[in-house]
Amino acid sequence: MATTTTSNLKRPEPQALASTLQALAARFGNRLITSQAVRDQHAHTTTWLPPQPPDAVVMARETADIQDTVRICAKYRVPVIAFGTGTSLEGHVNAPAGGISIDLRDMNRVLEVHADDLDCVIEPGVTRKALNEYLRDQGVFFPIDPGADASLGGMASTRASGTNAVRYGTMRDNVLALKVVRADGEIISTGTRAKKSSAGYDLTHLFVGAEGTLGIICELTIKLRGIPETIAAAACSFDSVGGACQATILAIQTGIPVARIELLNAEQVKACNAYSKLSLPETPLLLLEFHGTANEVAEQSKNFGEIAKECGGGEFSWTTRPEDRNKLWQARHDAYWAVKALRPGAGVVATDVCVPISRLADCVTETEEDLKRLKLLSPIVGHVGDGNFHCSLVCDVDDGEEMARGEDFMHRLVERAQSMGGTCTGEHGVGQGKQKYLEAELGPEALDAMRALKRALDPQNIFNPGKIVPAA
Repeated sequence: MATTTTSNLKRPEPQALASTLQALAARFGNRLITSQAVRDQHAHTTTWLPPQPPDAVVMARETADIQDTVRICAKYRVPVIAFGTGTSLEGHVNAPAGGISIDLRDMNRVLEVHADDLDCVIEPGVTRKALNEYLRDQGVFFPIDPGADASLGGMASTRASGTNAVRYGTMRDNVLALKVVRADGEIISTGTRAKKSSAGYDLTHLFVGAEGTLGIICELTIKLRGIPETIAAAACSFDSVGGACQATILAIQTGIPVARIELLNAEQVKACNAYSKLSLPETPLLLLEFHGTANEVAEQSKNFGEIAKECGGGEFSWTTRPEDRNKLWQARHDAYWAVKALRPGAGVVATDVCVPISRLADCVTETEEDLKRLKLLSPIVGHVGDGNFHCSLVCDVDDGEEMARGEDFMHRLVERAQSMGGTCTGEHGVGQGKQKYLEAELGPEALDAMRALKRALDPQNIFNPGKIVPAA
């Protein structure tokens, strides 16, 4: 369906690559891997972008490993691509000009926990589930939950979000400071553990969302939150997507502090019922979660139930039982696999857009109408508390005509969101797949500024080339 942007990229000269591999082999021994299977694993993609494997993979164990890899690659002008767990969705880990993938999974230590200050310091390979397991007995947790068990370094690099964003924000809001290996192998410290600072440029948020194109994150200082006294999950079915979206808008506007609020359209509910063995009404559904004291949670649930009723919602049920909550949220997190099971053998591409919350109902409704007109299957699910929703488009990759309709739909989806004051991606990032939409969204002047930053921080264009900023 999509094509990668590689016209301005050139592979390293064979002698330069050979010299790089020789130097890396001398430094890392069997931690430099050149087997085709491992290289392919480091280029796998959950989009329809073609995989583009690196020439080799370095298994990093400490910051010095990243620094030495970058220094060697910089000497010979060979690309360097950081790899966390490979859960990104827009070709972020592809190597369109070849090069070296630095696998950070073994840099997975929690270095410091400051529970009193609600922060911790970690290495980039720590995954969100592992971190919360480590923190559990200290009464704190890290709230950003994109669904996949992604690495925190990767989540920062793609400015990830997730089901808790409506209350706790995104990675942008939860990273206090970073340590980043720059293009000469030296380390930049972007901040401190202080909760706010006016000292200099905001380098932290320059690297959050940079997708590894400006440097490689080797350490993160992130915010933590106290584990709520009471957590309640709720489900409410609606007659229409518009009604579910309107209930979401009213809940946000009236100040109900919802922790999670997720929309599943009828097609997605049908898929989840079949895959997760549920018996939810196969109409548009909101899944919610409330955090606080027992009295606060009860009041929040009551207030939302009244709003839902006004917007055409059916029976509103909520529970604090962990097993019931976990079953609902696991079904939500398995949404991609549920969609994939609807049509075995077909390809599935997940994409996202985000609009101002006042335009959410319009955008989702028009998107469903577009799918009917184009005769396409694409269940919808979204973190609708902040106007973000996802389409999981199902197509036969061998059917050229259906693929063309799918590409038309994806393009129209982005244009629709942008026309409503929204963005081509709320949380998946740009990578290779959405470069073509940036100029319409931000303007050529903004792209020129991004290119200037890239040249200043990565003059040889070795860090994850071919991502985010399209060729001039």
